[in-house]
Amino acid sequence: MHPAAQLLSQYALYHRDQRNIATHFVGVPLIVLGLGLLLAQPTVVLAGWAWTPAWGVFAVAALWYLLRAGWVLGGATMLLVGSLVCLSHQLTQGQATEDVLSWGAMVFAGGWVIQFVGHWYEGKKPAFMDDLSGLLVGPMFITAEALFARGWNPALSAEIERQAGPTFLRDMAI
Repeated sequence: MHPAAQLLSQYALYHRDQRNIATHFVGVPLIVLGLGLLLAQPTVVLAGWAWTPAWGVFAVAALWYLLRAGWVLGGATMLLVGSLVCLSHQLTQGQATEDVLSWGAMVFAGGWVIQFVGHWYEGKKPAFMDDLSGLLVGPMFITAEALFARGWNPALSAEIERQAGPTFLRDMAI
């Protein structure tokens, strides 16, 4: 099985309730943006390029996405994550370090609150609690879900559903 199919299927086992998936479309980008804010300083200029810890983490994650998910899904996930890192750097321009760290912590924590609300609907713990790679798979999962909604790679979507089951709305009365 392709590594992306395996990773996404494993992650999907924790994400079948449609409300949980919806919260991830808000929570995951907020977590990535918050992390970008927290790692947006200090800046080191190397060969004319401004590097921050956020760009270093992005470079490692981007390589991971390409190696696991290929050019389309890996590239789309890199575009999402890279855009959020870029936005985080734009938001920090001219800001005091204390303000950047405060805002970064609030955005990061807010994203996690939204995630945990989604998992309350799901009735399951987050995937990363069993496998830390879930922290990297989250952005790939929402990217894949957005691409699936537009008709991309129905075979991969079907394989994930075959392994994890269909999405649903969990009866909260049970």
